[in-house]
Amino acid sequence: MNYVFLADGFEEIEALAVVDILRRADLEVATVSIMNGYEVSGAHDILVTADVMLSDIEPESDDCIILPGGLPGATNLRACKPLCNMITSHFAEGGHVAAICAAPFILGELGILSGAEAICYPGFEDKLEGATVSEKPVVKSGNIITGKGPGVAMDFALALVEDQAGADVAAQLREGMMMQC
Repeated sequence: MNYVFLADGFEEIEALAVVDILRRADLEVATVSIMNGYEVSGAHDILVTADVMLSDIEPESDDCIILPGGLPGATNLRACKPLCNMITSHFAEGGHVAAICAAPFILGELGILSGAEAICYPGFEDKLEGATVSEKPVVKSGNIITGKGPGVAMDFALALVEDQAGADVAAQLREGMMMQC
């Protein structure tokens, strides 16, 4: 299962492109609200109804925790102690984590990026504690995937597909969606 976490102020394209593309690949995905209710407002005032609440889930080691960026969305995710505890324990158990745009700073502050290669939205590099900052738009480093920002949301999602379903499935989706290589 893939869990895409939503907090008020999340970057809509980074969350919803991921959900869309994972579902096109027939991978299980659920949006998770960390707010007081299922409705979460994006950075551009798009209201999304999450599938589940944070308190409803317990990720297994083969699940992936996905953090979209956006401000104040990423800041709101970081301020959620139950989520941060979940991310830390999930990663310690060998679970996969992914973050895009500003959200990789959460992984850096939680100590998850130590020794990994990562990328983030420009200006957040100093918060990628312990990481080697990449110039690539999307980076896979062990069981961590990071993306630079909204413009690479589809490539970020396809990296998740490739990681879980293989390069052939990702290539078929890329071709079917008319994405250039």
